[in-house]
Amino acid sequence: MYTHTPEPDQTPGGPAYEGRLLVRPDDEVVDQGAGFDLATLITRRRVLGVAGLGVGALALAACSSSGATTSTSGSTTSSTSASNAVSSTTADGEIPEETNGPYPADGTNGSLNVLTESGIVRSDITSSLDGGMTVAGTPLEFSFTLTDMANDGAAFEGAAVYVWHADGQGRYSMYSDGVTDETFLRGIQVADSDGKVTFTTIVPGCYDGRWTHIHFEVYPDLASATNVENTIATSQVAFPVKMVNKVYKDTDLYPSSAANLAKIGSIDNDGVFGDGYDLEMGTFKGNPEKGYVGSLPVAIDTTTTPAAGGLSPSGGGPGDGGAPPSGPPSDAATTS
Repeated sequence: MYTHTPEPDQTPGGPAYEGRLLVRPDDEVVDQGAGFDLATLITRRRVLGVAGLGVGALALAACSSSGATTSTSGSTTSSTSASNAVSSTTADGEIPEETNGPYPADGTNGSLNVLTESGIVRSDITSSLDGGMTVAGTPLEFSFTLTDMANDGAAFEGAAVYVWHADGQGRYSMYSDGVTDETFLRGIQVADSDGKVTFTTIVPGCYDGRWTHIHFEVYPDLASATNVENTIATSQVAFPVKMVNKVYKDTDLYPSSAANLAKIGSIDNDGVFGDGYDLEMGTFKGNPEKGYVGSLPVAIDTTTTPAAGGLSPSGGGPGDGGAPPSGPPSDAATTS
């Protein structure tokens, strides 16, 4: 997009370019996304004039129309403090609607519904609700910052976020063999005055057929977060390849993840993220030894009608939409 590869400046707040903190601090300046590029062009317009913007606008259009595959290069710095995580709190557009997959436990597949269980409103989701199994994995503190597009992008205070994802072995609690009686890696949080919710969890494993991801549903308030028909957004968080490749070297915690990720080859081959993932790629800082902090800005347009639960009309998961599989996720799970 640029005629050369610019070097970021090192500031107390982290890597910056032309005075602005990088959205993806461990990627190159040219890989910061369309929103960052637009701000760069606007800044240059003041210096170069209207004629210069004409050239820049063409470059931006070319950049925005690409698959943005370079955003898969991940963050691997050593900071583990959430306050030090360099991230954007606003999104460049509405969060894409994605499937909730075959393992949601929100009442849409297999009639399992954890949303009504006591204790489901919690920030630490690493253990089961009844004090059962606690999962092992690389620690991850992940935050969503919600904004309401129908309210001029204001913080979406009071909205509720339900998250769930696979453990290091690629298993989903309540569905996979051996953990059907567990409820780990599932929880709800309510957005504060800044529209922010934070979960303490682990980096998910990569199972056969899907890129590493976290599922989430957004509800207008906590009272409505018991029925999936009340969702105002259903989507997934994508993980950068450099980060997860480092995490997955620990084959004790993530026994098959490295091989499963390699089989996919690229996030562009994923059944969910293959059509674009700029607005779903999380920002992460940390390392496998001490853990990571991550974030994702989520803009929601409440004037549009979401596909409740993100499911197909059959209401099922991979295949024919029937009962959830009894074993761990498999190569059929391209929509999970």
